[in-house]
Amino acid sequence: MFLDHTDLADLTAFRHDLHRHPELSGEERETAARVQAHLAVLEPDRILTGLGGHGVAAVFSGKAPGPTLLFRCELDALPIPEISEAAYRSGTPGKAHLCGHDGHMAIIAALGRGLARRRPSRGRVVLMFQPAEETGAGAAAVMADPAFDEIRPELSFSLHNLPGLPLGHVALASGPVNCASRGLCALLDGKTAHASMPETGLSPMQALARLMPQLTNLTTGRFPADDFAMVTLTHAVLGEPAFSIAPGRAEIWATLRTLTDAGMADLCARAEAVIAQVAGEEGLNLSYRYEDIYHHCDNAPEAVAHLEQALADEGMAHDTTGLPIRASEDFGRFGACGPSAMLFLGSGEAHPALHNPDYDFPDILIEQGARIFLRTVDNILGLS
Repeated sequence: MFLDHTDLADLTAFRHDLHRHPELSGEERETAARVQAHLAVLEPDRILTGLGGHGVAAVFSGKAPGPTLLFRCELDALPIPEISEAAYRSGTPGKAHLCGHDGHMAIIAALGRGLARRRPSRGRVVLMFQPAEETGAGAAAVMADPAFDEIRPELSFSLHNLPGLPLGHVALASGPVNCASRGLCALLDGKTAHASMPETGLSPMQALARLMPQLTNLTTGRFPADDFAMVTLTHAVLGEPAFSIAPGRAEIWATLRTLTDAGMADLCARAEAVIAQVAGEEGLNLSYRYEDIYHHCDNAPEAVAHLEQALADEGMAHDTTGLPIRASEDFGRFGACGPSAMLFLGSGEAHPALHNPDYDFPDILIEQGARIFLRTVDNILGLS
C-alpha cells in the first residue's frame, strides 16, 4: 500500500467534494478547475487543460525515453436527481454523480500521488480526466484536439466500478467488454387541428402507437451472442400540452445497442426502415438524427496482459464474471492510439445499480484501483 491514512482521508474528501458539485457533459468547467488544483500540488511535469472541451491531463515524465501510458477517468455527472442522506450529497438539483465518475477521478488522483513520490524511470504517464463520457462525445473530442498529439499514448488503461459484483472483485477480459450504442431520434410531422375537429388535421398518434412495439421488437439474439441487438425506447412526445389542439407532431427516442460496431449498421437500417414504412403509411413527414454515438469497447490482449500481471503482483484474483456488459463506454476510442484495456471493480452484489438515484461510489475502491494502476506503471516503465 503506497497510500497512508492521511492520503486516503484527503482523497475521500476530494471525492466527496466532487460529488457535492456535479456538472453535466460539456459543462465540467468547475470540476476541471477542482481537478487541476488538486493535481498542481503534486507538481507533475506538465498540466494540459481545455482538452476536447474541459479535459485535463497531468504528465509525469521519466528521465529515460520510453512509451507513453495513459490512464483515463471521466469528469461528468448525470441529469438525475439524487436520493441520499449523505452529508456530501449533490448540492445541485437534478444533477448527480450516479455512475461513479467522482470515484474514478479520485483513483486517478491517487495514482498521481504515487507518481509524485516515485516518478517513472522512463517514458511518460498521462493522467487523463476526460469530459463528456455520458454523451459519447468526450473521448473523440479529446483525441481530435491538436494538443492531444503531444501526449498520444502507446498504451491506454481505464477502469469502471460495477455494481452486482462482490465489493472489490476484479473482472477483466480480452475482446468486447462494452456494447456499441447510439440514440435514434425520429420526428413525425403531420398537421395540427382544433381539438373539436381533429379530422381536419393529420395526427401522428397512430404512428407513434405503432412504432413503440415495432421498434422494441427489433431486439434479437441473446446477449452476449454476436447477433445480439437491442432497442430500448427512452422518450416519446405527442403534440402540445394543450386541450384545444389535436397533435400534429410526435417525437420518439430509442437507444440502439449491439455487441460490436459490426452489427450496428444493420440495426440502424432495420430501425430506419420500420420508421419510414409507418410514417409513409400514415402520410407523415419524417426526419431523424443520431446522438450519443458509442463504439464498442474492445480490450486488446496486450493491454489486458499488463493488467493481469499487475493484479498477480498485487495478489488480487480476477475473472471474467459479468463481462461483457451491455452498457456503453467511449473509452474504446483510445484503442485507435494503441492497445487499450478497461477493468471492472465490483461495487457490491446488492449495491444500487449505475444511474440509480440512490447509487454512490464505494470509497474503499479508491486505494485498490490506484494500487493496480501504479503497479502497472512500475511493471512497464519502472519507478524511480
